[in-house]
Amino acid sequence: MTQQLDVDTVIRLRIRGLRLARGWSLDALAARCHLSPSSLSRIETGHRRIAVDQLVSIAHALDTSVDQLVESAADENVVIRPEPEHTPGLTTWLLSSERTPHGVTVAKMRIDRPTGGEPRVHPGREWFTVLSGTVRLQLGDRVIMVEAGDAAEFSTMVPHLILAEGGPVEILTIFDHDGEHAHLHAPDAAGT
Repeated sequence: MTQQLDVDTVIRLRIRGLRLARGWSLDALAARCHLSPSSLSRIETGHRRIAVDQLVSIAHALDTSVDQLVESAADENVVIRPEPEHTPGLTTWLLSSERTPHGVTVAKMRIDRPTGGEPRVHPGREWFTVLSGTVRLQLGDRVIMVEAGDAAEFSTMVPHLILAEGGPVEILTIFDHDGEHAHLHAPDAAGT
């Protein structure tokens, strides 16, 4: 029973937090989910149990899912201990869990090779920041040097290749689903 109360409390805090993050009053959210403001207030404060149909309506109004409202608040998956994956000229550490929101993957990459691979094209956008070294970004016909501390963002529909310039380079990158597949699961990802 205590665990159920804890889940209820977490759900109530999430509802209130999402409402406040959007800058909505009780009246505004209540109108969106077809509840009275007093009913919504009692739900948020714990003076009323949340019915499943109300939870579905509230989640929809907050542009989230019931799963996200009720998921465990346990800390067991907070710390990610990445294991390096090696391919010739490239080491990758996945820094995001499998359940990352919006299907993005965060990775740290160490690129050792100054040449290699063919430019890739895939749907989406890519973003990276250089942690150390200098990246040689081939973007279509252009070559752009990206120094440590700088970041780059570009459409991945342009043929692109990320290489090390003058020595090893480390980057932190964010891939969408298409980028993850193209760069982390491709047969020759060493040129990335």
